[in-house]
Amino acid sequence: MDTGLLILRVVVGLLFVGHGTQKLFGWWGGHGLDGTGGFFESLGYRPGRTYAALAGGSEAGGGALLALGFFTPLAAAALVGVMLNAIVAVHWPNGLWVTDSGYEYPLVNATIAGAFAFAGPGRWSLDNAVGWADWGVAWALVAIAVGIFTGVTVLGSRQLAPAEIEEPAEDEEQRRAA
Repeated sequence: MDTGLLILRVVVGLLFVGHGTQKLFGWWGGHGLDGTGGFFESLGYRPGRTYAALAGGSEAGGGALLALGFFTPLAAAALVGVMLNAIVAVHWPNGLWVTDSGYEYPLVNATIAGAFAFAGPGRWSLDNAVGWADWGVAWALVAIAVGIFTGVTVLGSRQLAPAEIEEPAEDEEQRRAA
């Protein structure tokens, strides 16, 4: 089991590092802070460059912690929060499946991160090397709650233009009838 946790932790963690460094530095075909910041501006995250740095840092930092198996609950919280934003702000309108640009992939990533908060990083991790056993149900629930709270807080800080805010269908029908 420890070998499986190590493989999963390192692969997923390093992919998060890569994704974060695309945002931060433009590595691996990414757009860097300026390009990603412009995209974030279009999603209502203002200033876009700041939010791009926050997302990139969360992905790269959380991914590095996950890959190392170090401060595993903190890694889980960071990754859950950033994936929640990706799901809601980018992928939700497209439905579930990644083939339609849906939220399947960020949901899987958030689930994996949360699962590590429950299971722990395994024997071959820095958490284990220093004698930390900060996982299990209580730590996992706290880590996931912190990730959701920070994710929702960041989502709530978006500045959507009036045309970008969806109005309830009921209100729209009432306006048409008036």
